Amino acid sequence: MVTAEMRAQTLRKLRAGSGRLTTAALKSLDANYKWFSDLPAQERSWVGTVAQAGVDAFIGWYENPSAHTRGAAEVFAAAPPELTRSISLQHTLAIVRTLVRIVEEQSDDFAAPGSEQALREAILRYSREIAFSAAEVYARAAETRGAWDARLEALVVDALVRGEVDDDLPSRAAALGWKPGPTLVMVGSTDGPLGEVQSAELRRTIRRAAPGALVGIHGEDLVVIARSDLAIADLAEHLLGCFGNGPVVTGPPAVTLLEVARATRAALSGRSAAPAWALTPRPASADDLLPERVLIGDTSARDRLIAVAYDPIVKAGGSLGETVATYLDCGRSLELASRTMFVHANTVRYRLKKVAELTGWDVLSTRDAHVLETAFALGRLRDSSRTVL
Repeated sequence: MVTAEMRAQTLRKLRAGSGRLTTAALKSLDANYKWFSDLPAQERSWVGTVAQAGVDAFIGWYENPSAHTRGAAEVFAAAPPELTRSISLQHTLAIVRTLVRIVEEQSDDFAAPGSEQALREAILRYSREIAFSAAEVYARAAETRGAWDARLEALVVDALVRGEVDDDLPSRAAALGWKPGPTLVMVGSTDGPLGEVQSAELRRTIRRAAPGALVGIHGEDLVVIARSDLAIADLAEHLLGCFGNGPVVTGPPAVTLLEVARATRAALSGRSAAPAWALTPRPASADDLLPERVLIGDTSARDRLIAVAYDPIVKAGGSLGETVATYLDCGRSLELASRTMFVHANTVRYRLKKVAELTGWDVLSTRDAHVLETAFALGRLRDSSRTVL
């Protein structure tokens, strides 16, 4: 039986030796944990402050066990909030274990004769409470960081959607884990309206496939910006299941943030234009939808379509440009084009094959012919305006 006098004597010894306990704990941490010895001096001092606060909190609780237990939040209040960023929960529990061990080892020196076991039991009960409380501190810190990261992610994705790449954007993106490299941009819709829990689960699913991906959810619009060392096509196929029904469009290849912003805007434009092509694949490339993007007023799509499907043919010289234009103007008829140009049909076919090798679009294919027809119409309009000027 521990009497009030024995308890008071133990309490006096604990108060007198609190500094000694803290010093012994810090020496033990330094000897047994490399992470502690590697900390900068300032952060080591923070840990010392927390350890001292923990010892004082235990002494206060031992004096009056029925009073409110001083939790980890109050103990950690002695140090700056930045400590939870440099000291993990695992490290915090190591500090608690070390303090418990030190008090246990020296319990005979601090406890009044006959109350040694009672003191050991008291420190074990208190360590349990402080450990659970520490877990709550780190959980709240994680929630706060998660909320901040979500706001920062929304700002970064919104800036990329608007094409506003300022000097601060790279550092903000880096804070979210993004780094320059092959990047996939995918735009589509969610599977209906999402609540907070569903949105969080969708983000986790995407980041399991592409760690560090930036995810923007605006209503039922879903924007995924995924940095990956894997093949972009494989990653796109893997992420496809994260999107709901409707068109899913990927942006052009991108590496830098400026290129990512352009790819994002191209993918958004492609998604808006996709309904104009009844056979739009899923996923579709934004470049596959250049004619449809032109129809909705995308000037960047117009310029790119001319640059990749008209200018190379015209610059190749010879009769390639004339052959494509004649073939298209003749209703895509080889026989009529050959008669119009006074050449054999095989000659027309040979020249069109050269165009396919040059541009990647086969004018004998219905879809590719539509792309080239649009490109030639735009290119001739551009050339005519230059001639007038």
